[in-house]
Amino acid sequence: MLIEKIRQILSNRFIKNASWLGAAELVNRVLRLGTTVVIARMLTPYDYGLVAVVLTTNEFSNVFTLRSGIGSKLIQAKEEDLAVLADTAYWMNWILCVAMFFLQCIAAFPIGWYYGSEQVILPICVVALTYLMLPTFAVQGSLIYRENRLKIPALCNALQALVANVLTIVLALLGFGIWAIVLPIVVSLPVWIVVNRINHPWRSRKPFSLYRWREIAGFSLNVLGVDLLGRIRANLDYLLVGRIIGIDALGIYYFAFNAGLGISLNLIQALTWSLFPHLCDSRGDLAKLKERYFTSLKVVASIIIPWVLLQSSLAPFYVPIVFGQKWITAIPILIVICLSAIPRPFSDAASMLLQSVDKSRIDLYWNVIFTAVFTISLLFAIQWGIFWVAIAVLVSHVLAMPLFTVWATRYVFQSKSLTPSK
Repeated sequence: MLIEKIRQILSNRFIKNASWLGAAELVNRVLRLGTTVVIARMLTPYDYGLVAVVLTTNEFSNVFTLRSGIGSKLIQAKEEDLAVLADTAYWMNWILCVAMFFLQCIAAFPIGWYYGSEQVILPICVVALTYLMLPTFAVQGSLIYRENRLKIPALCNALQALVANVLTIVLALLGFGIWAIVLPIVVSLPVWIVVNRINHPWRSRKPFSLYRWREIAGFSLNVLGVDLLGRIRANLDYLLVGRIIGIDALGIYYFAFNAGLGISLNLIQALTWSLFPHLCDSRGDLAKLKERYFTSLKVVASIIIPWVLLQSSLAPFYVPIVFGQKWITAIPILIVICLSAIPRPFSDAASMLLQSVDKSRIDLYWNVIFTAVFTISLLFAIQWGIFWVAIAVLVSHVLAMPLFTVWATRYVFQSKSLTPSK
């Protein structure tokens, strides 16, 4: 009986996919841990602050490229529409990515002025080169997700992490400063190009065409809005701390975020990426969708909650040993921000549920409301320093996200008027 139960659990597609992505994230985190140890000892808090500015800028731009919603539409599309939509998505990706390359390069100058540091201008422009690579594999990557072959993106993630982290350590030891973090981002991305193109035969064989682009854009705009608001929330505290308190304080806060919550967010991301195609595959059967959704929530809870509690409780011990004594002041901030990870995967799962049944507009409305609440709480807290900014992050997430999760779940499964698309 026990053996049969274990066999059923291991045969669950969501668990299989989450295991692949989770294993890749484990490899990524082990490699990144070694990298963080090196750069934490080689870089100053001011250097960390500069890195935070560069990567924050890139995160905002990534919303319009990696997370634009175009790929999500391909995952969700009907089989008979897929060929046409894939060709259109290919050209839409090129238009979007080329535009974002130039916009990020132009934006680098006012960003440098905003933070009072011209040192960030060139790195921001160099990181923008990644956008010119994305269209060469974006459609293939989306189709692989659609087919639930998530061990391929897991392989990409692990290989890119290996290349990027090894190169970062080498450059940091050679004294490249913030370039030790910037250059590997660009150099390691071709891993995704090679692996995705090898593992999927799709190629664009039609001339330039935007046929049915409105269909893709209509779905994508809601997803884009959700992701953009998510990026604003993920980076707003950086923007405020760096501008109001200073680059040194931003360096401490950014370290605390990445040494704590960054690990949990990568794990959460692996789980939610696995969940969306898993739910889309059953959106025509509400009973099956419900079973998959609640089973997935149980898996998420059994992984995330113990992990976050363990990491938070051990922070006072491992931070000074692993990263050095100069980061002790970041420990209280790390613990508070790390605890804010607990409600996040459940809210993300509820968002995936809404998107899978074509209710992404509701998800967008929720994100508008939550972003407003989050912004107000940060503006109120920042006058007392970075620890209270962390408190504001924790309180806003713990109070708001569970409410949304419960409401969205009830809306989907108790609304008699809801009919999932087939």
